[in-house]
Amino acid sequence: MDLFDYMRSATQEKESPLASRMRPRTLDEVVGQKHIIGKDKLLYRAIRADQLGSLIFYGPPGTGKTTLAKVIANTTKAEFRQINATAAGKKDMEEVVKAAKDSLGMYGKKTILFVDEIHRFNKSQQDYLLPYVEDGTLILIGATTENPYFEVNSALLSRSRIFELKGLEKEEIKELLYRAVSDRENGMGTYDVIMEEAAAEFLADVAGGDARAALNAVELGVLTTERDQADNKIHLTLDVAQECIQKRAIRYDKDGDNHYDTISAFIKSMRGSDPDAAIYYLARMLYAGEDIKFIARRIMICASEDVGNADPRALMVAVSAAQAVERIGMPEAQIILAQAVAYVATAPKSNAAVCAISEAMDTVKEQRHMPVPAHLQDSHYRGSTDLGRGIGYRYAHDYPNHYVKQQYLPDGMEGQVFYRPADSGYEKTIRDFMQFLRSSAQEN
Repeated sequence: MDLFDYMRSATQEKESPLASRMRPRTLDEVVGQKHIIGKDKLLYRAIRADQLGSLIFYGPPGTGKTTLAKVIANTTKAEFRQINATAAGKKDMEEVVKAAKDSLGMYGKKTILFVDEIHRFNKSQQDYLLPYVEDGTLILIGATTENPYFEVNSALLSRSRIFELKGLEKEEIKELLYRAVSDRENGMGTYDVIMEEAAAEFLADVAGGDARAALNAVELGVLTTERDQADNKIHLTLDVAQECIQKRAIRYDKDGDNHYDTISAFIKSMRGSDPDAAIYYLARMLYAGEDIKFIARRIMICASEDVGNADPRALMVAVSAAQAVERIGMPEAQIILAQAVAYVATAPKSNAAVCAISEAMDTVKEQRHMPVPAHLQDSHYRGSTDLGRGIGYRYAHDYPNHYVKQQYLPDGMEGQVFYRPADSGYEKTIRDFMQFLRSSAQEN
């Protein structure tokens, strides 16, 4: 590196965006992702011991994929090279491979190649790297926002360990924000910034787990806000935060009353068959940055608790929606959630299953455990028939309509009813069919 390259690099580092300047240099500075870099975790130990194999970091934007690669670069004794798959071509990879071979042959040093946006490489580009990863010339670290099982060649996947990064929690993003406004070396500490708690809460909420988005908003706020004449400091207020991220704050604290009020109204609107209100409350939660997995769980619960067998497909729709939103993410996930909400809200309703299991649980809790009738007991093991197990059992498929009247509940509980199908939707069909079976059996 000549003098001009050095000066260019130094200037670029100093004037780079706040999110880039605030990247941790060491593992202990990293915030979040404790499920993979906690001190008892494999990746943490491998980085500290400088014993890395090929890795793929997979997760949403702003969760620290590039940050972890930079930490590895600062920790490892191996040569570290970085390329971005959106701009790199075969020539760039050939240069990296040649340098890696020279380093390994002349100095015995391995080379770590970090490929950002690795899913942008086509199949032939990924195939080019494969033999060098396989023979140890390169240790590959790939970063991708897309599911690697869909976007990365299976041959590379089989030679790599995949680590999924999660969106940062609200408190973790707040920690980064306060660190950024107080850090005088890499952050905005020299600007004398006072960040209001409400502003930090709002930015951490709307960032949706993306630390980069929150830090970019803070940087914009600091650089565009005039100093307060009273104390000559820059005040990052809630109003400033809203302007910087172009989103209006709404009263929705995920740990407070408004959170529970909104989710309560959401559930009750679906239960009350009001799709307009249910979708409105869905929109409020999505706008406030509510976890889409949390919303999906509530829809599944409502589909079973409030719709039940009045429309068994409601639960299928809800479960499918929950799986889809995890794979797709926002913003498209809002369409899937809205579809599921509309279906559940407009489906016929029944809480017969809730009443049935509640009454049965109370019965089990309050009464002594009654023995299973002998004719229903398992008769497959040796000697069971000598004990009277299974004797007298009538196989339902041997009878008309695949039904025969016999005792299934324990002695003393005959005639006990738990499940009472409602007179709505498919459950009315269930009720009528059960009445038909019982009356036909009596006639026989």
